[in-house]
Amino acid sequence: MVKLRLKRCGRRQRATYRIIAIDVRSRREGRDLRKVGFYDPIKNQTYLNVPAILYLLEKGAQPTETVHDISKKAEVFKELLVNQTKLN
Repeated sequence: MVKLRLKRCGRRQRATYRIIAIDVRSRREGRDLRKVGFYDPIKNQTYLNVPAILYLLEKGAQPTETVHDISKKAEVFKELLVNQTKLN
């Protein structure tokens, strides 16, 4: 199973995170399948590759709670609903 989760980057006391698609059995700094975003909690900046995230969600990837909250603030799930209604 694939999850969308955070991967810690940056230096000590100055963490930044990549949002990645990764196999559930891998550890936090393990080999990722695909990089789909970036999150800096100190500057409160996010960058999301929305088409890639939507593709992975449609294929069954599950976001972690934190990634879900970040995506919700960026209104990714509204676009997912719009895409699903266009298909039906």
